[in-house]
Amino acid sequence: MERILAEKSINITELRKNPAKYFIDEPVAVLSNNKPAGYMISAEVFEELIDLLEEKQGRVHTAARFRPNADRLSDIAEKGQALLQNATDKDLTEFTE
Repeated sequence: MERILAEKSINITELRKNPAKYFIDEPVAVLSNNKPAGYMISAEVFEELIDLLEEKQGRVHTAARFRPNADRLSDIAEKGQALLQNATDKDLTEFTE
């Protein structure tokens, strides 16, 4: 017996007909051969779950929140290139944090 962690469940065939219908604010179990293949939730609920996990872990994943635009990425790349071009052999062999 498989455990289903949602009050609502659908089969994959039904999901294919209208997937957007099932992005709701509660989990929807997606069944394949009457076994849970996955769960669907809305983006808002997913974001809340991630926030709760980060809070529980006691840290924020800053890399996940770092989303620079194209101009900022170009600036970062140019500065990195300049640092590499101006680096000495000593700079490239020593590791510092």
